[in-house]
Amino acid sequence: MSLVVHGIPNCSTVKKARDWLEARGLAYTFHDFRKQGVPEVALDRWIAVHGWERLLNRAGTTWRQLDETRRATVTDAASARALMLEKPSVIKRPVVDWGEPPGTRCTVGFQPAQFEAAASA
Repeated sequence: MSLVVHGIPNCSTVKKARDWLEARGLAYTFHDFRKQGVPEVALDRWIAVHGWERLLNRAGTTWRQLDETRRATVTDAASARALMLEKPSVIKRPVVDWGEPPGTRCTVGFQPAQFEAAASA
């Protein structure tokens, strides 16, 4: 299994997910949105699989700091995608790619039961 954890290293939810993986001895590669950017092909897959609404973190600081006019422009997959590429911290984290080929199985956010199911699949 080739795991890739996508996120921001100082995000508390990403830290919980990484701790969960490490506690189970699951090796992974970490993709830092801030240093490496958001992989556009992967983002397109995540939107196709989960929908842009699931990926857009409207509860996070980045979203809340956007002015109301900017938030109002996010109305569909294309506008959400543009915002996610511009401000990666607006993506709900972590996004974990669980297998080969990349994008065949991925999860958004961290829930232990969801991770347990994905790790055993």
